Amino acid sequence: MTLPKTEIAQRLSAVARTLESTFLGKSETVRLMLVAAVAGEHMLLVGPPGTAKSALVRLFAKLVDARYFEYLLTRFTEPNEIFGPIDIQAFRQGNYQRRMEGMLPQAEIVFLDEVFKASSAILNSLLGVLNERLYTVGGTQIRVPLLSAFGASNEVPNDEDLMAVFDRFLLRGRSDNLDSYHFQDLLVRGLEHAANKIADEYDELQPMLRGEDLRAVHAQFAQRMRSIPESFLSQYKGLVFQIRAEGVSVSDRRAVKMLKLFV
Repeated sequence: MTLPKTEIAQRLSAVARTLESTFLGKSETVRLMLVAAVAGEHMLLVGPPGTAKSALVRLFAKLVDARYFEYLLTRFTEPNEIFGPIDIQAFRQGNYQRRMEGMLPQAEIVFLDEVFKASSAILNSLLGVLNERLYTVGGTQIRVPLLSAFGASNEVPNDEDLMAVFDRFLLRGRSDNLDSYHFQDLLVRGLEHAANKIADEYDELQPMLRGEDLRAVHAQFAQRMRSIPESFLSQYKGLVFQIRAEGVSVSDRRAVKMLKLFV
């Protein structure tokens, strides 16, 4: 049974409070993560190693009752490791299929660490998964139940071949080391976080939100996006072209998708 809007909002607030109390100085990142989840979009976290990018997403996934898939990508990662191994029995019968149980095509929340280091074969398949929620295997298109995907990278890609995947991450957040003013608090929180991991206390965390609740929120966007007034679209158009004039790339796809963040 789908929860009322007010209760979903309360549970989202509880998720945010838990993340913010665990990770110092990450309030803005947490807010963007929740916006991505509510809008059914994807988020990229960019920053140097050791700035809690992976830990943030992992804890968020523990707080949401949804199928989760995580993988650290390298240029040696094979599609089998992400999308599932080839079904040998089906292949012997002339069918090219994958065994996708527990793999990315069946996940609702996905975390891809060092996403831009993946091979072109993986990145090309991700394009359809992230944008259309479709995965193609053996000439057959499979609709995936993906709610939101989170990627992490040490730097923003500057390779033209990576721009298509980069563009699929509608929200992008920076995760940096904290300054000296917050450093002692960071040590205190860090010790508590490490102690909780040693004591396996995070394994005892109960989900505060369900994937089906997020899916119910996503379903409401169709009607709300159709009701955006022309006056707002006119102002929004001016803003987009002003941003482009400043040299910031905003694709037509991103310009349309960003409207979801205003409704």
